[in-house]
Amino acid sequence: MTRRSLILIAAAGSLALLLGAFAFQFAGYAPCQMCLWQRWPHAAAVALGAVGAVWAAVPVALAGAAAAATTGAIGVYHAGVELGLWQGPTTCSGDGGGLAGLSGADLLSTENVAPVVMCDEVVWSLFGISMAGWNALLSFALAAIWIAAALRRPAA
Repeated sequence: MTRRSLILIAAAGSLALLLGAFAFQFAGYAPCQMCLWQRWPHAAAVALGAVGAVWAAVPVALAGAAAAATTGAIGVYHAGVELGLWQGPTTCSGDGGGLAGLSGADLLSTENVAPVVMCDEVVWSLFGISMAGWNALLSFALAAIWIAAALRRPAA
């Protein structure tokens, strides 16, 4: 398999994960803040795949590996928050302890209120692994494909 084909396979994997995320969103599973964070490196990997289709160079493959590993790391962090292993961002996880400093009027105000999707709640899982966990596992597999592409000698 050539470097270019490995780059395209890895980029297609990120595209598939992005499309899956949007399909879940369309099905009514609103993404939390950390879910959205996980999408950006996948988008970068897809863009790098487009570059790699034309210029299948080691730097492109290494950048793709970094993008896939980044979203994988965010997925591990997010899954840890869901499992209660560590605290997540206060903007989308916890028990609302940050509300103590707000006045009664602030708490009752309905101006500029956007629904908050909690980052520490598992809304869907398969075999006991949440979407964030699956993103981490699959993203690290994609990072391995990107690395294989970087290590592949160019066709003569």
